[in-house]
Amino acid sequence: MSSITDIYFPKLEDIQKAASTIKEVAMVTPLMNSIRYSRRYEANVLLKREDLQRVRSYKIRGAFNKISSLTTAQLKKGVVCASAGNHAQGVAFACNHMKINGTIYMPSVTPKQKVEQTKMFGGDYVKIALEGDTFDDSFNAAMEICKSEGKTFVHPFEDPKTIEGQGTIGLEIFKQADVPIDYIFVGIGGGGLASGLCGAMKALSPNTKIIGVEPEGAPSMLSSIRNNENTKIFDIDKFIDGAAVQKVGGLNFDICKEYLSDMYTIPEGLVCQTILDLYNRDAIVVEPAGALTLAALEFYKDKIKGKNVVCIVSGSNNDITRTAEIKERALLYAGLKHYFIVRFPQRAGALKQFVGEVLGPNDDITHFEYSKKSSRENGPAVVGIELKDKKDLEPLISRMKALNFFGDYLNDKPDLFQFLV
Repeated sequence: MSSITDIYFPKLEDIQKAASTIKEVAMVTPLMNSIRYSRRYEANVLLKREDLQRVRSYKIRGAFNKISSLTTAQLKKGVVCASAGNHAQGVAFACNHMKINGTIYMPSVTPKQKVEQTKMFGGDYVKIALEGDTFDDSFNAAMEICKSEGKTFVHPFEDPKTIEGQGTIGLEIFKQADVPIDYIFVGIGGGGLASGLCGAMKALSPNTKIIGVEPEGAPSMLSSIRNNENTKIFDIDKFIDGAAVQKVGGLNFDICKEYLSDMYTIPEGLVCQTILDLYNRDAIVVEPAGALTLAALEFYKDKIKGKNVVCIVSGSNNDITRTAEIKERALLYAGLKHYFIVRFPQRAGALKQFVGEVLGPNDDITHFEYSKKSSRENGPAVVGIELKDKKDLEPLISRMKALNFFGDYLNDKPDLFQFLV
């Protein structure tokens, strides 16, 4: 196995060169103090607002730096990429800006908003192909066209030029901060941003602890670090699409396992609640991957008290049509939304009795599916109930059982529950 001394590691001078290259397309995003999070965690919490980039994510940095490094012959043949959305937009913008042709492969489950944005940024220079259910499916399709047509693949995370482009965020944080930074929280999908950040901060601020954060449903980096080898995860939750990959980059794994100070996975439900809080309380729109780092503060609150903390808000490409699902996942995580199979006696007044004697005064039915079975004494219904306080759950179940309405509790049955959420 290779050691850290003989693998690639991003050099400060290469990251600085990347900063010079990308300045014509990537803005220097603000490093803003969050009053709410600072008070909540008794720390100086700063937000690196990559959601304010013109493509609404940091991905423009690495994409443009990579494409700018290609030869005239390579540019003439065109480029190809695979992306869940944000890298696609960065590549599309770069293709349009440099007037070169690009083919972009995206998973079929990519939010429509990201597909439309990619089309908009790429204009007539970009063709989009929806392929497979995961990034890895799109990646395999993209590699096939590169082989058959001699095009250059622009990797979203495992490429030195991409990594160095993302590392320019570290340069900006170092210049913008007027205090020494104790912690930087960075979201991890494939690991490109974290790898570039490690390179920049090792040179500029070696005492800064870099904390990697990824979705609980796609723990590719954490699993790899624990196994001490780059490990593919076959069953992942794709909800946090900007950070859900089955396998991180090999270069990225080698860098992150050596230089990350810690690695955390964050429940998708907590990320959803963070998205809602940022919108409702701070008027900040973020995508699920963009909320990862702020959600992670809850797990690190004892360590960051009194410290200077940077959270990279990586992107804001959120599809408004996902709001209902985001709210649902947040309620489930908070213990306020519950699904049951309810056995309704097939007689007049059964539903009235359920509402009047089983539901508590603050309980609300939000989902109801019922089919009458004429040959049965009881008719099953799938019922979703929203509570005001999670402490109301046990009394609710007790009343269901006492009055013979209880059939089953579905939240704890993932094989069935997946069809509801």
